[in-house]
Amino acid sequence: MSVFRQGLRSSLINFPRPPPCTHRLVHCSRLSPLPKIISRSYASKAKSKNRDQSSDAPSSKRSPVATSSLVPGSQQALSDPEAQAEHERASAKMSTAVEWFRREAAQLDARASGRVTPQLLSPVRVALPSAEGEGVEDVRVRLEEVATVGVRDGSMLVITVFDVDTLKHVEAALYDSKLPNIVPQRADERTIKIPIPKPTVDSRLAMYHSAARLAEDTRAQIRKQHQASIKKGKYGKHSIEIDEFQKLHDRFIGEVDTVLAQLKKSTGAR
Repeated sequence: MSVFRQGLRSSLINFPRPPPCTHRLVHCSRLSPLPKIISRSYASKAKSKNRDQSSDAPSSKRSPVATSSLVPGSQQALSDPEAQAEHERASAKMSTAVEWFRREAAQLDARASGRVTPQLLSPVRVALPSAEGEGVEDVRVRLEEVATVGVRDGSMLVITVFDVDTLKHVEAALYDSKLPNIVPQRADERTIKIPIPKPTVDSRLAMYHSAARLAEDTRAQIRKQHQASIKKGKYGKHSIEIDEFQKLHDRFIGEVDTVLAQLKKSTGAR
């Protein structure tokens, strides 16, 4: 037995011992090799060359410009002062012509719809003898300057003159106006009655044709003003001024066409 113990002791002494454990909490037999830690570094921010420059100062780099915000040269506004002034004058004259046609069309529309209003007689102009005597041209005034116009029973116009002496001149002016369905009737020395019949299909059609003639006259005035402005400026064939005046012409012509189309619809014309 002693020999066996001695051999066992010698074998234990000669048995290689494990390396000392460096971890205090975990047994050395459970430890695995430590993983390698890989760290990533970033380049430092470039320092400003001008350290004294304030951070609030605007950047010298230009920001990109969207192509949608760019205006072609052909669509830019007029830059020539003379062209701008002529453009404004032409616009004012064309607008006056269109507004006149709009009023005339409104009166025709009122007649075609059967509405009886004093505005039916607004085109009437009364020729009064001049105070300077014979040989002098008569003075033409509006009907409302020498008389009042009212509506009775919704189907009759009543004209009452301010001065008895002007009654015959008012009556003559009503006939000279050649307004459809306007037949004056004297009631007394100061009053004229005008019964307004219900419009027929033929009368509505006649009113539309009358408006169509007025529309063509208005278009002619617009074209005449357009040509005069172009001739006055002596602009190039493909210049911006030519395009702007053409746009002005087309816009007012379109307004005339719109008014006439509305009247055609209300009168039932074909």
